[in-house]
Amino acid sequence: MNLKHAALIGFASLILALGTDGAAVGQRPNIAVILVDDMGFSDLGCYGSEIPTPNLDKLAARGLRFTQFYNTGRCCPTRASLLTGLYPHQAGVGHMVTDRQQPGYQGNLNDRCVTLAEVLSSAGYRTVMAGKWHVTRYTEPADETEKANWPRQRGFDHYFGVIKGTANYFRPDSLARENEHIQPPAEGFYTTDAFVDNALKFIEEGEQTRPFFLYLAFNAPHFPLMAPAEEIAKFRGKYKIGWDKLREQRRARQIELGIVDKAWPLSPRAPEVKAWDTLTPQEQDRFDHIMAIYAAVVAHMDTAVGRFVDTLRRRGALDNTLILFLSDNGGNAEAGPEGRYVGQPPGSADSNVFCGQSWATLENTPFRRYKHYNHEGGISTPLIAHWPARISIGGGLRPQPGHLIDIMATCVEVAGAAYPKEYKGKVIQPMEGRSLVPAFDNQPIKRDALYWEHEGNAAVRVGDWKLVRQGRKGPWELYDLKADRTEQRDLAAAQPERARELAAKWDAWAERAQVKPYPTGDPADTGARKKKGKKKQAGAG
Repeated sequence: MNLKHAALIGFASLILALGTDGAAVGQRPNIAVILVDDMGFSDLGCYGSEIPTPNLDKLAARGLRFTQFYNTGRCCPTRASLLTGLYPHQAGVGHMVTDRQQPGYQGNLNDRCVTLAEVLSSAGYRTVMAGKWHVTRYTEPADETEKANWPRQRGFDHYFGVIKGTANYFRPDSLARENEHIQPPAEGFYTTDAFVDNALKFIEEGEQTRPFFLYLAFNAPHFPLMAPAEEIAKFRGKYKIGWDKLREQRRARQIELGIVDKAWPLSPRAPEVKAWDTLTPQEQDRFDHIMAIYAAVVAHMDTAVGRFVDTLRRRGALDNTLILFLSDNGGNAEAGPEGRYVGQPPGSADSNVFCGQSWATLENTPFRRYKHYNHEGGISTPLIAHWPARISIGGGLRPQPGHLIDIMATCVEVAGAAYPKEYKGKVIQPMEGRSLVPAFDNQPIKRDALYWEHEGNAAVRVGDWKLVRQGRKGPWELYDLKADRTEQRDLAAAQPERARELAAKWDAWAERAQVKPYPTGDPADTGARKKKGKKKQAGAG
């Protein structure tokens, strides 16, 4: 009996679905995984931000917030890990979507992994995706070999979104519906809204006797930052207080909310970042405009999530829908401390705006470093879990450490699905993660360790102890995260035996998980387009 036939035997207990009258047809939940792009740990109101995010705050107030949940520190690896329940190198996307001639770095999802859509489809779910894919090599125009790793070929019944990484919010150039490239309308198009529109369309037009799994992957708030001008205007002037005072204010709110421990000091401003009070009024106005655009992008995303949630509520499907909301990496310091502020008007389709390192220090409050790195600022993500039918008492915090690898195990458990040992004639690697369901009841998530590697940056966490390094040749640093999650007191010299044990543990994992052998050449990825023959290949994170 194959996987699909085995799962379909249980069709009498089908999941809650969106029906025309909003009625429940079963007990297991719909599942919606919502991923945002390049948003820092502290950028939601319910995690300490001044940016208005009332819709996500409501989900948090009625659900749970995880305070120690982790991503992989970069766009492509996070997507590969989330989709497969494996570490990204095991899925073939240890770096970006370029073939680096090693198994862990082939730049495509390999055939020894299965996606959430493939597993849940076999359990009777309708599977739909809207948004950023970015887990396959991509050239323009795409050939059939590349399309073999597009969403429709990896288990999704329907797809609308952008296949590659960086996307213009108003005029994306890798937009696709199902398996075909399409052009956005000349006017009135904005990726955040279009993704939600199409997600709802797929759900509502699908077979209503079956439940749904939705993967909604926004490109917001990834660079180039773009938002409607009238929304940017609402935030102009609000950031002239500067990153120094705003970091202190966010940390104070995080302590009040219980998100961080007051014993953890705020990480110092990076040496490359200037004190706000030393900037000229012209420099302050420029930085204020950059952050106003970023805030508008985040606020618009929150409104779009609210529209999705309101539709589920009106149809009677919200209470038994598990919604998981998270970010793919920490705030992005690319473009350096000055950021980027090119094109007119800033925030339009003809501009190119990056927050840069200075504002990324705010976005990742109170942690160190940024996207790309495995220090806490690079890999820490908000995670909101909302499921009123199962999480009856909302507003709680969950300190249990979790990781993207846990999303697959969680979905498998709540859907009553079966994770395969073989799929399409290929032996499939076992899941690496653990279900988050025990944490819903505030029980521990039992595991041995969590691991990271990207561009030579590396880390391992066992219990409250974390070993981390910057670059392959950087020294290992050791931190007690219970006492010092902002990574201010390196204990490697004081506890060399513990550091050696954790380093040996990381080395063994790196061999097992296809981190090694490393690809040859410079591991850094500039995100620039590179010509491959006569085609252009996209690799921005």
